Amino acid sequence: MYVAGLVIPVPEDRMDAYQRWAENGARIFKDYGCLEIVESWEDFVPDGKLTDFRRAVAAKDGEKIVFSWQIWPDRESFYAAEAKMHEDGRLDTSGEPPFDARRLILGCFQPVFSMGRGDIR
Repeated sequence: MYVAGLVIPVPEDRMDAYQRWAENGARIFKDYGCLEIVESWEDFVPDGKLTDFRRAVAAKDGEKIVFSWQIWPDRESFYAAEAKMHEDGRLDTSGEPPFDARRLILGCFQPVFSMGRGDIR
C-alpha cells in the first residue's frame, strides 16, 4: 500500500465545482490503478498555536480545507500512473481546478501501521 495525501484550500462557494472536479479526476486515477480516493471537506479544523492546516496552505478568508488521500497498490504503481496520466492528456483537459493549485500540499507516504485495511508488509 502507498498513500498520496493532499491538503487543499478551496473557496467555500466552490464546493460543488470542487466535487465535480474531484470525481472526474477519480475516474482517471482509477483507470490507472488507484484503489481508493477519499475527498474530505472541512468540518472541524481548529487554529493551532504554532501551525495548522490553514497556515500550511495559506488559506484565505472564505476558504475551506479539503483533506484528500489516495491509496495505491505500491510506490511503483503510483509513479508509473503519474507518468502515464500526464501522457494521456485527460488531466490536462479536465478544466482549471476550482482552487489555487499553487497552495496545494502533496505528500506521499509509505504506511507503517494500518488498522482495518489489512496487513502492512
